[in-house]
Amino acid sequence: MLQLIVLMVRLINKNNIGQVTNLAYSIMKMQELFTYIVEFNNPGIFPCIYVMWHENQFCLHGIRDRNNINILISNSLDGEIIARVCEKWGFKTCRGSSKRKGSVSGTLKMISKLKDGENIAIMVDGPRGPLHKVKSGAIVLAREAKVPIIPVHWYSPNFTFVKFPSWDKMTCPIGPCWLINLYGNPIYAEGKSDKQIAKEIKESLMNLQQSAPGKYKEAQNLKLWKKRK
Repeated sequence: MLQLIVLMVRLINKNNIGQVTNLAYSIMKMQELFTYIVEFNNPGIFPCIYVMWHENQFCLHGIRDRNNINILISNSLDGEIIARVCEKWGFKTCRGSSKRKGSVSGTLKMISKLKDGENIAIMVDGPRGPLHKVKSGAIVLAREAKVPIIPVHWYSPNFTFVKFPSWDKMTCPIGPCWLINLYGNPIYAEGKSDKQIAKEIKESLMNLQQSAPGKYKEAQNLKLWKKRK
């Protein structure tokens, strides 16, 4: 869906940001009416840094406390549209860029948010890959703000849970879909090297992916979707 937003931006000039934002939000809000996500094993730690692969970026919609989640978004025109949509959806945003000055600015903003007790969400192999390579952003934040990293993976066996042929193999529901947000154990930075933490994050995300089908069946047995209602 974010790729759809980006395409809209490229086809429509910056003077139409408001219209593009409203159109993109309307499309995604319509899908949300048919998207049923339940959380499984969320440790409920505040503040924390939620991390996920770029392909699972939409799992953020399964975290209930949206108004306490900050998402780093670039200062580009594409980023402006995405930021406005995220904010209309109830998330908070921190603006930055991949350039040194913008990166430092974004990092400082997120550290401040964490120290104020708010959560951060980061796609650890974003924004352009390589696929499943953990970058340093979340690790720097965890170390500076002294907060845990919480890996997140979402999953559904429904045929409406679609994987797109993009570099990140983005997953997104199209039509009625029942999903789980699966959470890993908290990862702490203290006393560990960046390499060790990156390894823990990757292993946790891969383990969540492997265990997801079994956990989904467990969620069915517990009737979590009915309890959510």
